[in-house]
Amino acid sequence: MTMTEVLPSDPIGRRIICDGEYATVHYVGMVPPTPGIWLGVEWDNPSRGKHDGSHEGTRYFPCSHPTGGSFIRPKKANFGVNFLTAVKKRYGLSDDWNETLVIGKKTVELVGFESVQEEQSQLDMLFDISVRECTVSHAGQKGEIHSSCPNISTLNVSKNLLSSWDYVADIVSQLEKLKTLDLSENKISLPSNPSSLATSFEKLTVLSLNRTGVTWNEVLHCAVMWPALEELHLASNNITSLERPVNCLQSLTLLDIANNHIIDGNQLHAIADLPRLKQLILSCNRISILNFTVQHGGCTNSFASLNSLSVDGNNISQWSFINELNKLRNLQSFNCQNNPFMDSDKNPETIRQLIIAKIARLKVLNKTEILPQERKGAELDYRKMFGNEWLKSGGNQNADLNKPSLEFLLEHPRYSELIEKYGAPDDAEFRQQQPFALKNQLLTLTILCPNKPDQKPIKKKLPDSMTVQKVKGLLYRLLKVPGSELRLSYESSKMEGKEIELENDLKTLQFYSMENGDSVLVRW
Repeated sequence: MTMTEVLPSDPIGRRIICDGEYATVHYVGMVPPTPGIWLGVEWDNPSRGKHDGSHEGTRYFPCSHPTGGSFIRPKKANFGVNFLTAVKKRYGLSDDWNETLVIGKKTVELVGFESVQEEQSQLDMLFDISVRECTVSHAGQKGEIHSSCPNISTLNVSKNLLSSWDYVADIVSQLEKLKTLDLSENKISLPSNPSSLATSFEKLTVLSLNRTGVTWNEVLHCAVMWPALEELHLASNNITSLERPVNCLQSLTLLDIANNHIIDGNQLHAIADLPRLKQLILSCNRISILNFTVQHGGCTNSFASLNSLSVDGNNISQWSFINELNKLRNLQSFNCQNNPFMDSDKNPETIRQLIIAKIARLKVLNKTEILPQERKGAELDYRKMFGNEWLKSGGNQNADLNKPSLEFLLEHPRYSELIEKYGAPDDAEFRQQQPFALKNQLLTLTILCPNKPDQKPIKKKLPDSMTVQKVKGLLYRLLKVPGSELRLSYESSKMEGKEIELENDLKTLQFYSMENGDSVLVRW
């Protein structure tokens, strides 16, 4: 086998696979004193290598890791296959088209021709295909992809040997119906003139570049190639900072930059003017702060279309971050699991209620819908939970005297709005609350049915940790009335005639400050 049969015409910069490991070729030539041609490669996995591109004092190629380089013989390197070869192999199509040719006196049987037709028919039927890990490195003969499988609209070529955007463009330009392209886990060098490739990608709407090692500035350099892009997936890369996209990415509706290295949430201001951005995925970065500069109680013009935000697995420890999100005009869905503030001493249900109360327009939290009853309960609980702080800061049930401090309003920016919505907390709600006490206490309560005079009062001992929902379950067994039809309230033994509604099924008796001797009023 000659060297030209082993090596492509342009080996420098090409991607290879050798013994199951991926690498990039940086050098082709002699390495004295050993005879013969060597390839100098940098492995994706630096533990596979032996040096930094140097041998006996001579540097043959640059290497980003001190042990990332090796010299290997060309015959050990797999430079990959063309696109159609990979497709046919993956989808079980044969290359042996002309197997037999039988010519009889009366009939001609073209077996090979029939197999060609059958294969072409199968290729025509391919719409959504994956050739992941099939060592695809180039397009192949000019025009053969277009003539063979023109109907592909979704293509996964992740973890292959594509080394340049020119090679990618050679493939994509032949797929006129292509909308979705996954190039994840390829290492693709930057194009010198990206605008010259834009016609190849002009219909592309979804692009994945996860685990490609790309930076944000490199994305912006390439973005002119993707004029119609709506979704861009950049998870698990080397993105540490963001710059403002200028004359590019203006059609984006979804941006995924999960599992990168963004620390300062204020970096997000660089992408805050993307006019159509609806969904932003920031999970598994190291973000802790975020600030929007607007007047107290106002909304920001940043992220004008954003309705879904994911910040799972960041370093958010301050509730001020959640307060800031209330300034977004259209935020309806929010994911925030695995952050320090979620692991506080408050129970998960209380934390959920606090988030709901702090973000007015939220409809889905951590993938669970917020029903109107839950929102009302959360807002009433919030108003009650911080009532004493409000009073101490200068709040007052008399509207003319209500002047809470700026410090309180900054920490609880929706509190005034909730007072306008539900009224100021009354005296009964200011009794000392102990919603997070660890020790359960048994309360002796009297169950009364005011609308059913024939129903005798029932005395029960119930744990103060019992939820309203479970109380309704108990009453169903006692009264044979479905819990969904029951309305509960209670009267304090210390405040005759004052009735307090138990309107949140998820809250405990303890939360409502119920004590021994109180009466539960049941109506249906």
